Amino acid sequence: MIGIIGGSGLYEMKGLVLRETKKISTPFGDPSDAYIIGDLDDKRIVFLPRHGSRHTIQPHRINYRANIRGFKELGIERLISVGATGGIHAGMNPGTIVVIDQIIDVTQGRDTTFYDGENGVVHIDLTEPYCPELRKYMIEAGNKSEIDLKQSGTYICTNGPRLETRAEIQFYSTIGADVVGMTAMPEASLAREAELCYAGVSVVTNYAAGITGKKLTATEVVDTMNKTTVLLKKLLAETLRLVPSARSCSCKEAMRNARV
Repeated sequence: MIGIIGGSGLYEMKGLVLRETKKISTPFGDPSDAYIIGDLDDKRIVFLPRHGSRHTIQPHRINYRANIRGFKELGIERLISVGATGGIHAGMNPGTIVVIDQIIDVTQGRDTTFYDGENGVVHIDLTEPYCPELRKYMIEAGNKSEIDLKQSGTYICTNGPRLETRAEIQFYSTIGADVVGMTAMPEASLAREAELCYAGVSVVTNYAAGITGKKLTATEVVDTMNKTTVLLKKLLAETLRLVPSARSCSCKEAMRNARV
């Protein structure tokens, strides 16, 4: 099984043949919603809406630890994260789909590790925050499906729930950020601690603050995500077909030398 976690505007998987739903309680609390288990083009997946099925959970209030732990308890080894982002650099226009490869984290106050000191101290390597093997299959799936993907990009993760100021976006552009969102961290680092292969797909739903001079609205985020749903389903279905059962990346051994 492969896990898929959906962001703003993606609260269900179109075309998913439902098998069951599972509500899980973890040592870190409750995940955002029940996990939806079903088949997408004959491949078994587990889906979770990151903000809840009715989008009631703000980015800084998401229980990232419970979400990742729940996937782990269900036996998931690979997790694909889908999220809405604002485009910062040229070419990151609304409707663009990006297979993210790097993150800049400017969040604060979030629970960023499963290890609080009492159960050990851990320093995981996050040089490459996204699994290169899973990214490779996603890019290959885009080529086979004739979907125009940006094959790399740097995601800067802000705290939210407010949108960014023009000055912040100008600054982020100078430090290498291509898109801006609110949920990639600590999701990526927790997935690494859980030794999951983790890949991120960002849908650029709007231009970031100050790029066009127009006021940003939440409705354009959902509208653009809805328009890309068909492409996302196609991309994910082809990725599922390409991914082999065995993992050959280092994600499965992330904790080997991480404990102090």
